[in-house]
Amino acid sequence: MFTRKEIEDIESKTLAPYAMKAKDSRGRVHKEEEHPYRTCYQRDRDRVIHSTAFRRLEYKTQVFVNHEGDYYRTRLTHTLEAAQIAVSIARNLGLNPDLTEAIALAHDIGHPPFGHSGEHELHELMKDHGGFDHNIQGLRVVDLLEERYPDFKGLNLTWEVREGINKHSTPYDRSGVLPQLEPEKSPTLEAQIVDLADEIAYDNHDVDDGLTSGLIKEEGLREIPLWKKIREGLSRAHPSMSDSIRKYQMVRLLINAEVTDLINESEKRIKAFGIGSAESARSMPERTIAFSKGLLEERKPLKKFLYDNLYMHDRVVRMADKSKRFIREMFDYYISNPERFPHAGDERLEAADKYRVVCDYIAGMTDRYALDEYIKLFNPYERMQ
Repeated sequence: MFTRKEIEDIESKTLAPYAMKAKDSRGRVHKEEEHPYRTCYQRDRDRVIHSTAFRRLEYKTQVFVNHEGDYYRTRLTHTLEAAQIAVSIARNLGLNPDLTEAIALAHDIGHPPFGHSGEHELHELMKDHGGFDHNIQGLRVVDLLEERYPDFKGLNLTWEVREGINKHSTPYDRSGVLPQLEPEKSPTLEAQIVDLADEIAYDNHDVDDGLTSGLIKEEGLREIPLWKKIREGLSRAHPSMSDSIRKYQMVRLLINAEVTDLINESEKRIKAFGIGSAESARSMPERTIAFSKGLLEERKPLKKFLYDNLYMHDRVVRMADKSKRFIREMFDYYISNPERFPHAGDERLEAADKYRVVCDYIAGMTDRYALDEYIKLFNPYERMQ
């Protein structure tokens, strides 16, 4: 059996100089004894996986609401796919796979029901009470809302994982950074990998789900140069494959092309920037982990196609509008009737801002729980319990 100290020694010998090693972690807010055979980042990963908020991701929207079918990605399956991509990239670049995995598994843990439409509606409802952002909410979950330990609230994750959650940044995710997490600095290279692995996962898997749902057509994708280039090569190699296998292979090859480009470009930038330590990577004025300029240009038409034809599809927009109404009406009901709030006796409701307590409750709901709760509150034919 390897001890924790032996695993840390292996990290020191095998990981790149600029990797964030477990032995160099800034530690936890609440002091704990180190585990005998797991590093601090391995413990963080395990704490996230065993959390209530992580399990609830199974029934939270990625693009399609949970009741629309079993095939489509949920927030949980997206998280697992993003984590797999991120860990593969981290291993190739000599970075810490355990830290990468812990951040990736936690990066969406603060998402409310109904995806980004749910987030936008909660932010609007909370605009006079501190707003709502799923990255900040993710920190609330791991720092406060998960209650599992007798000596502190939250999961008591390491500084680096908490920083990665708070600084998660994609075209769809940008939030303020808490002062204690050094907003003037870039996150670790491991956290930067998670941000782009997240993009790779949702772009390509949204293509898969969009094609399966029939909301987008492969004929439209053939006009996109990146898709066309990969499809032509695939057709030459396997001219008689079925449409279903071709779809799977196209998604697989797109992911592989983006991951390969990211690894090659990031390796060049690490050398060009002269990065020799984890701290020097955090001091860079721009992010080190990146796609090449060529691939960024190639990806633009695909992203625009998804936005115009999938995310703005009438069926998706109508469901988003309905979900906003569900959240708004439940929120207003609980604010106006605090005595009927499910946790009316909760000491936090008395001590804290009731708006934030209600927001936390709704943000923690799954899609199906929110739909059931809405029916209980507003369907006149539903029997009261």
